[in-house]
Amino acid sequence: MTYNIGHFEIGADQPPFIIAEMSGNHNQSLDRALELVDAAAAAGAHALKLQTYTADTITIDHRGGLFDINDKNSLWAGQNLYELYSEAHTPWEWHRPIFDRAKELGMVAFSSPFDETAVDFLEELDVPAYKIASFESNHHPLLRKVAATGKPIIISSGASRLDEIYESVRVLREAGAQQICVLKCTSTYPATPENTNLRTIPVFQSVFPDCAVGLSDHTMGIGVSVAAVALGATVIEKHFTLRRADGGVDSAFSLEPAELAALVTETERAWQGLGGVQLDTQKAEEKSRQFKRSVYVVKDIAAGEVLTRENLRIIRPGDGLAPKFYEEVLGRRSDRDWQRGDPYRG
Repeated sequence: MTYNIGHFEIGADQPPFIIAEMSGNHNQSLDRALELVDAAAAAGAHALKLQTYTADTITIDHRGGLFDINDKNSLWAGQNLYELYSEAHTPWEWHRPIFDRAKELGMVAFSSPFDETAVDFLEELDVPAYKIASFESNHHPLLRKVAATGKPIIISSGASRLDEIYESVRVLREAGAQQICVLKCTSTYPATPENTNLRTIPVFQSVFPDCAVGLSDHTMGIGVSVAAVALGATVIEKHFTLRRADGGVDSAFSLEPAELAALVTETERAWQGLGGVQLDTQKAEEKSRQFKRSVYVVKDIAAGEVLTRENLRIIRPGDGLAPKFYEEVLGRRSDRDWQRGDPYRG
């Protein structure tokens, strides 16, 4: 599956498409948000992504039950959902200057809408694509709204069963979506390499043959993303920040600029390394064949003299008799004179 987001082509024959997810790492400062855009562009990211919601469009201000984050291991323990989303959201009036800066720097810029009003807003900004976050993948009215725009859609699979994400893709298709990318995702923050399960990527490729497949990566570092490309991922999404030490709602599992640059470089190297199926010597290797071993004369040999392990050896370089014939010629008498250093050719 090959398709375009803005001026970037996405597919197996193209370098991986790297999405830098700002999320809430702007820490409620537009200046910092613009600095993040600059850093993402300098690192070589292809896309800059936001999340478009307010606390009121995603939940209600309420205490008790699942509205409170009581998991002591959570990054956001002690908050309720309304407080978290109030802190993490990107003010809607910031979207245009952020998107404009990204486009000026050669990136494409788009967002994850979290309700239908966000889609209407993002359409006013003429975004080139949409991302459906993992926790919104079962929001079928939102899926239909996004699909009706006719734009490319990227959807994450975190916290979903295969039948659920399959149904979400079906809803998108039936509502008019033509270009869909499914991202393998583990919705823990941070995720661990052990619970990322990258072997799912080839399965997604078989289950969703008309979709691109990629990874939304919440692990630390870049190793998992590089491995995902080796398994066929064509899109990589990573959260990023200026400095994890600055704090912020997502900073703990976000890449810093130098790491984001390494992600761009190393995933492209992994993609280049895939190449094609090679079952013969490549043209680029032909000169190296001279360094393979072959049979050489290592001691002067007179005509009629017996060929032995003392006067013939298998050494480098490689322009003598192939080593597979070495034992066949041992014990024979030479039919001519040979000098030390001659390639023996029988």
